[in-house]
Amino acid sequence: MSSQKEKMLNGQLYIGNDPELKNLSRRGRQLVDQYNSSLHFKEKETLLLLPKIFKSIGRASYIEKDLYVDYGSNTSIGDNFYANTRLVLLDVAEINIANNVLFGPNVSLLTAGHPIDMEIRNEGLEYGLPITIQDNVWLGGNVVVNPGVTIGTNSVVGSGAVVTKSIPSNSIAVGNPAKVLRKIDEHDRVLWREKREAYYSDMRAEKNG
Repeated sequence: MSSQKEKMLNGQLYIGNDPELKNLSRRGRQLVDQYNSSLHFKEKETLLLLPKIFKSIGRASYIEKDLYVDYGSNTSIGDNFYANTRLVLLDVAEINIANNVLFGPNVSLLTAGHPIDMEIRNEGLEYGLPITIQDNVWLGGNVVVNPGVTIGTNSVVGSGAVVTKSIPSNSIAVGNPAKVLRKIDEHDRVLWREKREAYYSDMRAEKNG
């Protein structure tokens, strides 16, 4: 017979009020409380809490204060991740964030779901579906990602979008519900490389005086 934790992580209905789950959630939230309260006072020491909060977290990753998790232990984060303030991770199912991912403020990744049937919902049964954020993704401020969604490599999701379905790689998606506005193409690459070259040209000119 599967435990409530096993059911939860397998995407089955489970009871969220289960004692084992409550203890696991409490541990994660207590660590996050420590992180939020001390980050601006003892940054170096406080960042050492991140590997204790999450299942894994890569090098050069940083999360601003006012982080919130359901568990933390069901979330894996890659290298060079940055999240602005008030990141919400409802990780009753696994959240997998790859490398070089950037989040604006108030981003919410919500793996948790509740039955549409009110009778079953009122019995306290719930479920979760995993969320995957692939390499080089940028989520703008106030983006909400719903259960079961994958956001593909290199994609950008505009501020305020509510992502209810997976977004393919190399896409710009906006709106509620989020829809692909267009693909990221060679024009974008040329434009931003020109801007980068102009920046470094200015820096070289300033250096050479």
